Amino acid sequence: MSAHPQQALRAQDYGFFGPGSPSWKVWSSPTSLIGFQRAVVLEHFDPFLAAAVADMRGIYTNPGRRLDRTLAYFLTVAVADGRTATEASRLLMRVHAKVQGIEPISGTPYSANSPESQLWIHVTGWHSVLKCYELYGPGPLSEREERRYWEECAVAAELQTCKPADVPRSRDGVRAYFEAVRPRLCTSERAHEGMHYLLRTPRANAGWAFWGISRILAPATVASLPRWMRVIGGFDQGMLADGITPPLARIAMQFGQWPVLKVAALRYSAPNTARIMRAHHAGGVPANARTVTPAECRARTPGLHVEDVPSRVATPEAATAH
Repeated sequence: MSAHPQQALRAQDYGFFGPGSPSWKVWSSPTSLIGFQRAVVLEHFDPFLAAAVADMRGIYTNPGRRLDRTLAYFLTVAVADGRTATEASRLLMRVHAKVQGIEPISGTPYSANSPESQLWIHVTGWHSVLKCYELYGPGPLSEREERRYWEECAVAAELQTCKPADVPRSRDGVRAYFEAVRPRLCTSERAHEGMHYLLRTPRANAGWAFWGISRILAPATVASLPRWMRVIGGFDQGMLADGITPPLARIAMQFGQWPVLKVAALRYSAPNTARIMRAHHAGGVPANARTVTPAECRARTPGLHVEDVPSRVATPEAATAH
């Protein structure tokens, strides 16, 4: 997904959530960088997504560009106007529609657009960004804000192939979701490679900026994860690192709250995200100073609907044809 010009980010409306929303607050916080690294590492515990990432290979040849575009997508959905967010989701679904194959552990077909995989991506993303906001940023949202945050998470899920009834709408719902999916989570050689690659990306593939950022964030990311994930993922760290990382991260995130420093930190490691963040902080009043719904945007914008995107592979033969 490419970034949009600053003046066009919210040209039409305030998007799905608007000023004062917890989604604007949480997703535009510098702690979202830690949360995003946490989310992409967590995704590899799903064997179907681990297979999809490994088969795409783009994340290994150009990790900075791939991760920048993914974070830019999440930020766009959170803060851009409805049309911009909807167009971004349509582009992402088209890209994912090409990612199909055979998951090697079970030998069953996978599709990056399957509702189950999309839900795992969505929930881990929104949960991880909030988790790191609480741990390393301003702290927990108010009870009212948290209820609204999870309602907004469900709205954002409408832009993906997730089944609406499956999307958690509360913290308890998220806990129940994680408990339900835990039996199918696992690691493999591919998953192990992906997790460690995203925690501490090699400089040869990523360049100096992304190499440095990934290593700075990694201790805070690991400290935010449950012990069982750290152990089976092979990236656990000692009590000393767990003890000193949170206060250091909180100090760094306080400086990062300044928009100019936040954008500067992103400029070299995630330029698309940096442009969206800069446009977000530039503010401005859109043509229609109101929020909209995904359904409104789909109705008034002709083109591909999420439900038109292939989400499953019917047979192993069909999967290998891609």
